[in-house]
Amino acid sequence: MSKPTTRILLCDDHFVVRSGLAASLSLEQDLEIIAEASDAVEAVAAYEKHRPDLVLMDLQLGETSGIIATEVIRKADPKARILVFSSFARDEDIHRAIIAGALGYLQKAAPREDLLEAVRTVASAQRYLPPVIAARLADRIGRPEPSPREREILTLIASGLSNKEIAPALGVSEETVKHHVSNLLAKLDVRDRTQAVTEALRRGLIDIRTR
Repeated sequence: MSKPTTRILLCDDHFVVRSGLAASLSLEQDLEIIAEASDAVEAVAAYEKHRPDLVLMDLQLGETSGIIATEVIRKADPKARILVFSSFARDEDIHRAIIAGALGYLQKAAPREDLLEAVRTVASAQRYLPPVIAARLADRIGRPEPSPREREILTLIASGLSNKEIAPALGVSEETVKHHVSNLLAKLDVRDRTQAVTEALRRGLIDIRTR
């Protein structure tokens, strides 16, 4: 008796990547690619039209975000099963994807066997996270997160600005900046500004491209 076929929607902004994934996954008798999308708008429209069993979602969809597409799809259908398959492995990216409603997260560098396991696991409505990622997310639970203002200050620190220079840029006192920096060090569990920037970049709290 053959296994039920899992109908998959592929969402990736690179044609070559989509083609490779489609060719690889289609080798499995229980997996079928029913539609493809190259951006968030196409992803949402394709989901509404085809109602796939699984969405394989990239985080970066050209000028749009896979996280936005995930949020919209899950809002329209809370039972949607979405597996994020991305080159990114920053804590913030993973955390945002899970919060948006993704059931699983896997890096594109993962072996094919891991991808097949992740696809079948999420298609059965179970969560899939590699052990290392699961441990990092568990460690993050309950940890206080930097506020939007504190992230703004982190970005300015990463740009090389001192507290004295940050204060007028934000229209606040230098004492207020010092207070925010002190909170940041505590929340990130680091000793100084350099470590704060390093940890923030590692976790994806700030983007080095904004520097």
